[in-house]
Amino acid sequence: MSSSDGFSDFFYTAPDGLKLHARVYGETNSGTWPVVCLPGLTRNARDFHELALYLSRRANHPRNVIAFDYRGRGQSAYDPEIGHYNVGIEAGDILAGLAALDIAEAAFIGTSRGGLIIHVLGALRPAALKAIVLNDIGPVIEADGLAHIRTYLDPAPKPKSRAEAIEAQRSAHGADFPALTVADWERMVSALYRETDQGLLPDFDPRLVETLAGVDPSKPLPDLWPQFEALAAIPLLAIRGANSKLLSVETFEEMGKRHPGLEAITVDGQGHAAFLETGNLPGAIAAFLYKAENTARTK
Repeated sequence: MSSSDGFSDFFYTAPDGLKLHARVYGETNSGTWPVVCLPGLTRNARDFHELALYLSRRANHPRNVIAFDYRGRGQSAYDPEIGHYNVGIEAGDILAGLAALDIAEAAFIGTSRGGLIIHVLGALRPAALKAIVLNDIGPVIEADGLAHIRTYLDPAPKPKSRAEAIEAQRSAHGADFPALTVADWERMVSALYRETDQGLLPDFDPRLVETLAGVDPSKPLPDLWPQFEALAAIPLLAIRGANSKLLSVETFEEMGKRHPGLEAITVDGQGHAAFLETGNLPGAIAAFLYKAENTARTK
């Protein structure tokens, strides 16, 4: 893909030799913090395309934006070992990618699983995190929400056309996302599926669904409050879809109590996870990053 699309493709090697991919937007010497975008469980770098264009092209504060494909997603190679699809290894992959790009520190935006990876990065390399945006994810994951994700992924729909793909996504998620427009659903389908000789296929290793097999909705999942509290000194913007099943209102409010200065946004008419390119979210994210960076420079 050429830079005329607003980005260039970057391939690098994971610590275990797997070939991985990221999209790179904007200039590396912009003079502002770079932004690292980390997608959800089965999602990929395309989810961040509109937001990345927005952040990389702002007239006064353009940013270098890197959106990663985890192993087994998008243009990254599938892993023959299913056990390697875990947030610890994926966090290591992100650090390897940043090293290959010669990026020592950045602002991080994490949607769902991407936010969990940010918690791990906070333990592995806290100095790398200059600011954080968590999109519909926190230290407590509701088991019912995770079970819901498993329900619509297993089996993943295999539509015969784009129209059928859009209808499948609206059928699965429409009740939680009444605010989305037709254009929003079309962008979602473009990001989620790839075109093949067999038609449209979800752009991830189907075995990823197996990693959710052990989820029991009747049992609470381990929380990450210690890891979250370790991020207390880092500027943090938390975003929650008002209809989210994964991030509860109670957890969202507790996050604000445990993180001094946390900024919070609730997105009406959306569930898990909010589309970051919609409404005033791009502007709000850009303003948060500018404020965090400006504050750091005046200290």
